[in-house]
Amino acid sequence: MKTVRFVLGIIALTVLWSCSQKDVISISGQINNPGNIKVVAFYEGDRKLDSVFLGDQNKFKFERQATQPRLLSVELGKNRYPIILTPGEKTEFVTDLQNPEQYDIVGSELSSKLKEFAPVKRRKEFIQDSLQSSFVKATAGKTEIEIENLRSEYLTSFKEELSYYTKKVVEFATQNQNLAGFYAISTLDPDIAEQEIIAYAEQIHDQFGENRYVNQFKDEAAKLKRLAVGQPAPEFEAYTPDNKVVKLSDYRGKLTLVDFWASWCVPCRKENPNIVRLYNQYKDNGFTVLGVSFDNNPGSWMRAIEEDELMWTNISDLKAWSSDLVLTYRIKAIPASVLVDANGNIAAKNLRGKELEDFLNKALN
Repeated sequence: MKTVRFVLGIIALTVLWSCSQKDVISISGQINNPGNIKVVAFYEGDRKLDSVFLGDQNKFKFERQATQPRLLSVELGKNRYPIILTPGEKTEFVTDLQNPEQYDIVGSELSSKLKEFAPVKRRKEFIQDSLQSSFVKATAGKTEIEIENLRSEYLTSFKEELSYYTKKVVEFATQNQNLAGFYAISTLDPDIAEQEIIAYAEQIHDQFGENRYVNQFKDEAAKLKRLAVGQPAPEFEAYTPDNKVVKLSDYRGKLTLVDFWASWCVPCRKENPNIVRLYNQYKDNGFTVLGVSFDNNPGSWMRAIEEDELMWTNISDLKAWSSDLVLTYRIKAIPASVLVDANGNIAAKNLRGKELEDFLNKALN
């Protein structure tokens, strides 16, 4: 009888151990030439989950309870490596910090997929840095007008490159309908790939619920959708310099540039002559401007309107960055703008210089 109980006990312990292993994510590894790095940190999105010390021979091990695959980042100093840990898998990671871009990961098929995607992401980052460096060199000794023209050219090249990157990301996500595909989509720029991000968030709305990073992405995509091209522009009202109330809905029937600016904003003031020129060119074709200032000093605001000859309606609540519009329109910096069509829907966002001119020429001619 005791023998039977002993055997049953062993079986029960084996079952419990097996079940517990299925609910644990783990990774072990070795960091060669770590220098002064003594700790391996693990992040989920921007939240630090845990950290472990490097042990003998610069090895480490990390374990955590989980019932679903988790998308994490391994942080080693300034280097971060995306990984996907699946319960029950034994994942091993090895890198040499003298050549940190090269690393090996074994035992995790999804993490291997992320490694396949890494060169695509690095190419995009390299071209971004190259364009930025080239732009800075090209502006040396140039006038303000020449610099603005150069900025327009470089922005066009930048957007073309990001459009190519968006295409590659969507292809990868279509082929990998899992957390590896999600990671790729999460690297997209919302200003370039707004529709792709929103569509993907809706596609995975009931998936990956245990992943905090994924849930953050879904929340951001929902906020992005409220201000996406094609959505109704949120209503607001403010006061003119002579204290009259003006609403955005007063502009139904016209293509309206809602220009967020301030008297103290140098780039805004530099863009004003371009907006004045386009206003005069297209005002008889159904185009107008509504200036919305983030000033808190009425005198400075009104002087800027007069000096820059802003003949359209200008309004402000004189609350500067405490204005409700900062949250309503998710404004992080100015100049910023929204083009609202005749039906009150968002037609385009943050167009300046030649981009704005090209859009108006196409829309109104």
